[in-house]
Amino acid sequence: MRPVGILGGMGPEATVLLMQKLLAAVPAHDDADHVPVIVHQNPQVPSRIAALIEGTGEDPGPTLARMARDLQAAGAKALAMPCNTAHHYAPAVEAATDLPFLNMITLTATALSACGARRVGMLASPATRLVGVFDEAFAAQGLDPVWREEEGLLQVIRAVKAGAGEAETGPALRREAEALLSAGADHLLVACTELSLLTGYLPDGAAHSDSLDCLVGAIVSFAKSPPEV
Repeated sequence: MRPVGILGGMGPEATVLLMQKLLAAVPAHDDADHVPVIVHQNPQVPSRIAALIEGTGEDPGPTLARMARDLQAAGAKALAMPCNTAHHYAPAVEAATDLPFLNMITLTATALSACGARRVGMLASPATRLVGVFDEAFAAQGLDPVWREEEGLLQVIRAVKAGAGEAETGPALRREAEALLSAGADHLLVACTELSLLTGYLPDGAAHSDSLDCLVGAIVSFAKSPPEV
C-alpha cells in the first residue's frame, strides 16, 4: 500500500481522531491490513484564526509548505490535511511538492451532492466563510451553504482547543445545529475537525456529513490503489 502524509496538529485531537477513523475504516485481521500514514503532528502551525479573522497572525502557508516537503522526504506518496480552514492555504501545500493532494473541501462537496444535499448547514469556523474556503467547490456542485451568527460556533471551537469537556461543548453545538435546521438547512455539514469530536451531539435524525469522514475515505482509497505506471 502507498503511504499518505498527514499535515496534522490543527488541532492535535482532530489529527488523533483522523487516525482513529482510519483504523475503524479498514476491516483488518492483522496490523499489516491497515493503511500506512506518515503523520506530521505540528501544533506550532501559526493560528489560522489569528491570520484570517483577527488579521494579526503569521501566515501559516510557509509552515504548511515545509511540512509537505518533510512528508515527501519521509516517503509519503500523497498528502492530506485534516483541517478545513487550513485549506485556504492548499495552493501553498500543492506547490511545495509534486505529490497529489487529497483536497478535503472538493471531496466533501462531491459527497454532499451525491447524497442529495442542497441547502447545507455549515458547522464551521467563521474563517472558512470569511475567506470562502467552500465557495468554489460548493458552486461547482450546486450547493447552497446556510450560515448563522458564527460567534457561537467559534466559542465552541475555542473551547474544544482549550480542553473543555463534552458536557459543555456538546450541547452548545447541538443548539447551533438546531438553529441551522430552523433556518432551512436540509443537511448539516461538520466542517471543522474540532467539531468532529462532537458529532454525537447533533440533533437526532438530522441528515449530516463530516468532512473528516470524506477525507478518511479518500486516504483509504489512495493507499489501497495500485501505483500509476
